[in-house]
Amino acid sequence: MRFKILFLLPLLGSTLSQGVEFEKEILPFLNASCVDCHKAPYEENGRTKKPKAGLRMDAAWAILAGSEDGAVLVPGEASKSELYTRVTLPHDDDDFMPPVDKADPLTPEEVELFKKWINEGADFGDWQGNLEGKPTEVTNEGNKIPVSEIQEVYKRLSEGLTKPEESVWKPVTEAGGRVQRLARESPLLEVDFRLTADEADDEAIGSASVVAANIANLNLSKTQITDEGLSLVSEMPRLVHLNLSQTGLGDGALKNISGLSELRTLNLWGTNVTDAGLKQLKGLKNLEAVYLWQSKATKAGVKELTKALPNAKISLN
Repeated sequence: MRFKILFLLPLLGSTLSQGVEFEKEILPFLNASCVDCHKAPYEENGRTKKPKAGLRMDAAWAILAGSEDGAVLVPGEASKSELYTRVTLPHDDDDFMPPVDKADPLTPEEVELFKKWINEGADFGDWQGNLEGKPTEVTNEGNKIPVSEIQEVYKRLSEGLTKPEESVWKPVTEAGGRVQRLARESPLLEVDFRLTADEADDEAIGSASVVAANIANLNLSKTQITDEGLSLVSEMPRLVHLNLSQTGLGDGALKNISGLSELRTLNLWGTNVTDAGLKQLKGLKNLEAVYLWQSKATKAGVKELTKALPNAKISLN
């Protein structure tokens, strides 16, 4: 009997250590919850439907290419992978995926399996997916990934910038912020205080000053930030995306934003910003989108800002 047990141990160990199979265990729930909004462009009712945020999840090469903001998958590190982060956010968070009205969220078991697959190295196995639109130079090893316009912006902003070690932003994480690199080797960072929004006041958010020069994306949605506390962003010359939605900020906050020449998107949904405050945004010629629904701004203010920023999408509702 002892001989038989010893004989079986190698086989048993092999079974227990077998990795997660992407096509069999991961792909089914990605297809069910994600791919409908993240697949190759297609025509519907005479209009071209493009993948949300430029992210396609219908092919291995496309997932590795990432979204318009950069990499979304860091093989071996689920905690640093945007794909994993999005499915673990609170369901009422604006960035939770999939959106509650679009598809069923992943089950706890699926989330855990997804995490395990990424931590094991995110091996797609033999699965390639939809090869439509795949550049000939792209491989599943992630070499020579094509970049979007916004990724070119990030590349330019990274030039000459030192990549900070994780220890540098320890004060931010201790204050309740989440810090991630935009890509594994990028010196640019994303800082997010939504998970501790109720406690995230000026002092806590101010901890981000230690990496201010590296911050490209800052999300302060639902936090307790004040107009005075937002002066911190004046130290962020590389800020590209800024989310201030559902905060108590007013016109006084916008004076701190007026010098952010690299800013592309600004979310002011549910704030106390008025038409007077919008005038301070007229010099931000790189702005592509400003979200103002449920703010104190009016159609007249939006019209005036649109004249100054004709290429930006100014949304009041």
